[in-house]
Amino acid sequence: MLYPQSNRYRRVFDLSDFWDIHFDPDREGRPAGWASGFVDGQPIAVPASWNEQFDSMRDYLGIAWYQTCFDAPWDITDQKYILRFGSVNYLAEAWLNGTRLGSHEGGHLPFEFDVTQLLHAENNRLVVRVDGALAPNRVPPGNVPLNTLDRFGEVNYPDSSFDFFPYCGIHRPVLLYAVAPDGLSDVTIITDINGDTGLVSVHIQRRESTPARARLTLQGHGASISTTVEVDAQAEVTLKVPRAALWAPGSPNLYDLNIELEKDSRVFDRYTLPVGIRTIRVEGDQLLLNGRPIYLRGFGRHEDFPIVGRGLLPALIVKDYALMDWIGANSFRTSHYPYSEQMMALADRLGFLVIDETPAVGLFFDEDGLDRRLDLCCQYTRELIDRDKNHPSVIAWSLANEPHSHRPPAGEFFRNLYDLARSMDTTRPITVVTTVGEKEEAFAFVDFMCLNRYYAWYSEPGQLDIGCERLSEELDALYSRYHKPLALTEFGADTVAGCHAEPPEMFSEEYQVEMLARYIDVLRSKPFVIGEHVWNMCDFKTGQMVRRVGGYNLKGVFTRDRRPKMAAHYLRQLWKGDKAR
Repeated sequence: MLYPQSNRYRRVFDLSDFWDIHFDPDREGRPAGWASGFVDGQPIAVPASWNEQFDSMRDYLGIAWYQTCFDAPWDITDQKYILRFGSVNYLAEAWLNGTRLGSHEGGHLPFEFDVTQLLHAENNRLVVRVDGALAPNRVPPGNVPLNTLDRFGEVNYPDSSFDFFPYCGIHRPVLLYAVAPDGLSDVTIITDINGDTGLVSVHIQRRESTPARARLTLQGHGASISTTVEVDAQAEVTLKVPRAALWAPGSPNLYDLNIELEKDSRVFDRYTLPVGIRTIRVEGDQLLLNGRPIYLRGFGRHEDFPIVGRGLLPALIVKDYALMDWIGANSFRTSHYPYSEQMMALADRLGFLVIDETPAVGLFFDEDGLDRRLDLCCQYTRELIDRDKNHPSVIAWSLANEPHSHRPPAGEFFRNLYDLARSMDTTRPITVVTTVGEKEEAFAFVDFMCLNRYYAWYSEPGQLDIGCERLSEELDALYSRYHKPLALTEFGADTVAGCHAEPPEMFSEEYQVEMLARYIDVLRSKPFVIGEHVWNMCDFKTGQMVRRVGGYNLKGVFTRDRRPKMAAHYLRQLWKGDKAR
């Protein structure tokens, strides 16, 4: 799925603005005909979560109807017109001018509808029904019955199976775009390195199979390589780049790949993609970028901010990358769902490594509903790889976070997902992020291990000596069993900014620093450990529970409004020192 772009042959109109919303707790909207439009709505900003915009709706996770009216921004011609949603959480159903377009399940990934036959020159009405309810047969699941064997040990409100707030609404831009009916529909880029020559394999797909010619030009860093290829429904070509400038953290070199389609010497479509030439693979105990070992320094993080909730906020993206650069991080994981396409594009441009994760967080493996949860996870895996396959920043796919994998069906479940991901992308390693340690059946076949651990926090509270000893023993046991590299993808301590204690004790800034320092010492003593991702970059909103003061997870090394705690300064000193070596 290509992200829409504007040029002489393609046009994009952003429908993001103030829309109307009508909450529907009694499910009146469908029988009352709200799909064709409704009255008595109230203004709402799109994109943004409704839970942060209306105090009375903070914990409302039910049904709401959105609508907006617009004129076509261009003269309607013989182009194809497509309506694209970047993210709607959780279940979306859409109508244009009273005609149903279709539906999509799952937040955080884009979907689109062809509206060529429905678009009017004036007075178009777009209606979207959003259902944000938590349910055991949805992914991520919620309201899991108390008697399930996979139930968490405590209840939170709203009753999610994950430790972040279940924001609802239209979270990313809604775009109307126009393209040539027989133009490009998809492009897949795979890069390789042969000596000092970069190899850029380009696979082109079109919406129709009429004969045409594709002209490809790769430019940048002193190079300009062009070729042409005949293309019907699809075509493939490899460009060779002598003395290639490789993509890596610290030197995120990008080339511009320009693809033009033409018939009878007339260009009718064009698309430009940034290309980073790099390789990534697991070999022995190491993660190799461009054939050299790379060690991951960074965070798990969340798309979370006051007022917008999980809605796209471009200034926040810039701020977070500036903070990661300041602190010396080189990577992050998109915990626990795919991040915005804008976030991913800047990772390419700024040179950050990304473990790209599906929305499969908190999975449980009771037989009831298991097939449906697997179908949804397969859908998310396909959508994620389709969306992010061309980003050089993406170095691995994560199939899930913290599944309850001690149940027997988990192994086959993840084997299916692994095989699907591998069939779609042979170039990137695949992993699962777990808390069950040696009981994680997926560790038998994933390419490297990812573990979340909180010794001396949730267990052995305040006892760092014992906690770090247990961590060291477990890491050795995992490696002894699986002989694969491992990244510790979560570790940290809730910390109240401004709380101090000597000697360090839990919730103080000193304890957070001490815990991170002691954990990192353990990690760096193990040659098979390939990375340290602190949980979390910034404090974030959660549901209400006993251990979440004020409804926040306070494990950030920055506050929710991006002020540094002592731990941020400690990590900066450590990680900037790493970069200097």
